[in-house]
Amino acid sequence: MAASDKSVDDSLYPIAVLIDELKNEDVQLRLNSIKKLSTIALALGEERTRSELIPFLTETIYDEDEVLLALADQLGNFTSLVGGPEFAMYLIPPLESLATVEETVVRDKAVESLRTVAAEHSAQDLEIHVVPTLQRLVSGDWFTSRTSACGLFSVCYPRVTQPVKAELRANFRKLCQDETPMVRRAAANKLGEFAKVVETEYLKSDLIPNFVQLAQDDQVSQHHVIRGQNLKHFIPFSIQDSVRLLAVEACVSIAQLLPQDDVEHLVLPTLRQCASDSSWRVRYMVAEKFVDLQKAVGPEITRVDLVPAFQYLLKDAEAEVRAAVATKVKDFCANLDKANQVQIILSSILPYVRDLVSDPNPHVKSALASVIMGLSPMLGAYQTVEQLLPLFLIQLKDECPEVRLNIISNLDCVNDVIGIQQLSQSLLPAIVELAEDSKWRVRLAIIEYMPALAGQLGQEFFDQKLRGLCMGWLNDHVYAIREAATLNMKKLVEQFGAPWAEQAIIPMILVMSRNKNYLHSEFDNGTRYFQLNFNLYPSSLGMTCLFCLNVLAEVCGTDITTKLLLPTVLLLAADPVANVRFNVAKTLQKISPFLEASVIDAQVKPTLDKLNADTDVDVKHFAAQAIAGIAAEMELNVFRTAVPPCMGAKIEAALDSKLITEAPPVPPASDNDILQEMNAKAAAEAASDNQSSARVDTEC
Repeated sequence: MAASDKSVDDSLYPIAVLIDELKNEDVQLRLNSIKKLSTIALALGEERTRSELIPFLTETIYDEDEVLLALADQLGNFTSLVGGPEFAMYLIPPLESLATVEETVVRDKAVESLRTVAAEHSAQDLEIHVVPTLQRLVSGDWFTSRTSACGLFSVCYPRVTQPVKAELRANFRKLCQDETPMVRRAAANKLGEFAKVVETEYLKSDLIPNFVQLAQDDQVSQHHVIRGQNLKHFIPFSIQDSVRLLAVEACVSIAQLLPQDDVEHLVLPTLRQCASDSSWRVRYMVAEKFVDLQKAVGPEITRVDLVPAFQYLLKDAEAEVRAAVATKVKDFCANLDKANQVQIILSSILPYVRDLVSDPNPHVKSALASVIMGLSPMLGAYQTVEQLLPLFLIQLKDECPEVRLNIISNLDCVNDVIGIQQLSQSLLPAIVELAEDSKWRVRLAIIEYMPALAGQLGQEFFDQKLRGLCMGWLNDHVYAIREAATLNMKKLVEQFGAPWAEQAIIPMILVMSRNKNYLHSEFDNGTRYFQLNFNLYPSSLGMTCLFCLNVLAEVCGTDITTKLLLPTVLLLAADPVANVRFNVAKTLQKISPFLEASVIDAQVKPTLDKLNADTDVDVKHFAAQAIAGIAAEMELNVFRTAVPPCMGAKIEAALDSKLITEAPPVPPASDNDILQEMNAKAAAEAASDNQSSARVDTEC
């Protein structure tokens, strides 16, 4: 009998822990216990989870928002823990309560979990359990329940009978006409999703009128009362442009579901109204969704109705709207009817684009510059030279650096059509100005585009005009620029080849390593490439040189690395600055795979041994690390050469382990691991209690 009582106590221990932690004053403890619900459910079993755990959770819905959010998330994955889909209805009561709380993120997560649980119900259980829940939410006194109800219609509707479908459509119509703007906004947000599952005849008769009404929502300012548990919040609402804004998104979904004739009569009048809406936010949303609308309505309606609307938005009074629609110019033109594409672009789009090139707002000009060059393949070589090239030249001289940068970053579109030679003379001043811009992010962006520019402009133009800029970035006072410049060197060598690097790049880097004032020298062609930045310490120059040698060794090959790069690294090993010396050790380890074993033994190892005896502790550390790494790499290479792959997998793995510097991550504990840990803890506490009882009995 005592053993039986003990087993019962042990089985109750997990739920006791949960209850204690849920009632703890510490929010973090309550949150941790909620995150362990799946473990507790495994310990209790399916029946006790349904009969004890779920009712307990339903009664304790009043808590901090973080705890409620975690609870809503956990319950969405609880179906298998309560016994499978046939018992999924047990999860609805707590989720229904969570769907009515004031915090929006908690409600949204609860609705998401309700949708997951509802999808796991059978059609019969859906009508018995989920649909009544939806109806209770629709008729709730608080706006929070009604907003949550909007997200459940599309899940329930496809699997219920026709009478229930009629009730659901009526309930959705009721929410679309709700007096609270937040409810109408939620209905507008889910209108497109609901339209996809409604039959076409009811889409026309029931949902289209709701859509038109929401798109015209203009309720006068008023005060809505939102009551919490112990206090009232009075929130003023202005004209509800947010409802109309969300109706624009529904317009796309509805247009995709209807035939062309119905779109023209049922959707386009509302779309025209939204394009000229008094609120700039609604017009902005129309601009954002314009290409999607264009694809939904087809080429003929686009030509007749959408092109004028697109023109209207291109000359909108608000800069935000013009910027949004400017980013759609390329995609809108690309989706025009191919037979009339060039004509429509030249006659209906390009005149408005010319005005945006000189727009007073820099964001509008920058948005246009990011897409305008994409028109070149559509118009062809002749029209590009005649119509677009003058606009490109204007934008290359724009005072806004983002405009010039966006043009330069999309040169490949023009290069494929007319070549880049006609732009080269205008490109150079723009590139130089961007390279010297006061904003380091602008300089960083032009560095990233330099390899592509080099490939388009050619090696000769690059050597004459741009190579000095690339070397100058190595001297920038911002580390991110210097780092990007070293990677840029690697990409340029990949573009032009190792022989070019040996002649054009490496000599300049070698001079940089030997002469701290190298930037004052003049080169063979008499061109002074760049000026010394006196804010940059000589040690930074040395480390930048080492970073360059690291990346160049990867693309230059063994001969150039041994003949030119290695002597420079060895020379810097005697630098008076400790940071340079320990970076020498790191560099020697990185370039060792590109050196022959004889070179490593004769030149690299003596230098590392010397650094390993350095007075600076950091230099000694990295030197020792490099010695061990090179030794392991050489041992592995010898092994791979001598032993056939089929015989040495285990030995090779052991050798590879010598190169690992970090311990493998500890895998996260599973629910079973946590459960075993809790049971072990319970057993230990029970044993301790038994020992205490035994001591008491002995003393007595």
